[in-house]
Amino acid sequence: MSSYSSTDSKPPTKKRGRPKKVKDPAPAPEPEPAPAPAPAKKGSGKMSDKQKAELKSHMEKMKKGGMSQSEMKSHRMAVMSRMRRGMSASKAHADLMGK
Repeated sequence: MSSYSSTDSKPPTKKRGRPKKVKDPAPAPEPEPAPAPAPAKKGSGKMSDKQKAELKSHMEKMKKGGMSQSEMKSHRMAVMSRMRRGMSASKAHADLMGK
């Protein structure tokens, strides 16, 4: 049963959802000069044919070195991501292995 009697009215319920934005009546300030364009990223995100060949030869070395298949896959992905940012395979490997 409800704690309200038939003559009492229920308290008003809260509205749900986001509150409406109120526009600021203050005048808009003078526009600032446009900011300088952001510097271009070092890597474009795609690997060149030269980088692909370098990665392939690097992975052959790792295979001969005795890396397991799961280790090779993980290593390949990590080296590839660094190469996309502009590192060489040897620098990427050194960065991963901490040398």
